[in-house]
Amino acid sequence: MARYVDGFLLAVPKKKVDAYRKIAGKAGKIWREHGALEYVETVIDEVPNGFGVPFPKAAKVKKGEVVVFSWITYKSKAHRNAVNKKVMADPRLQGPDDMPFDHKRMSWGGFKALVDL
Repeated sequence: MARYVDGFLLAVPKKKVDAYRKIAGKAGKIWREHGALEYVETVIDEVPNGFGVPFPKAAKVKKGEVVVFSWITYKSKAHRNAVNKKVMADPRLQGPDDMPFDHKRMSWGGFKALVDL
C-alpha cells in the first residue's frame, strides 16, 4: 500500500522533553482524529559512530538538548493535504506559540513511499 509520510527532525532541550511529550501527545490525538494513519514521536537513544552524519549533528544539537525524530503517515499526498487542512483549522491546536524547542532549527519534509512492505 503506497503511503505518504511527513517526517520531522528537531532538537529539544532535555529539561523540556516532558513538555514536548505533552504537546506531541495532544497533537497526535488530533492528527489521528482527522485521519492520519500513524503519528509517532521518538527521542534518540543511541548514536552509532563511524557512518554517515549522526542525527545530533544534522539537528545541530546544542549542549543539554536531545534529538526528536517523528513522522506522520497518510494514505497519499492528497490524503495528507486533506488531513492537515482539518488539523490546522482545529481550535484545540490554536494558542501560544511558545513551543518547547527552537522551531527555526526543525527539519521536515513530505516523502513519497519508495518501498512499503
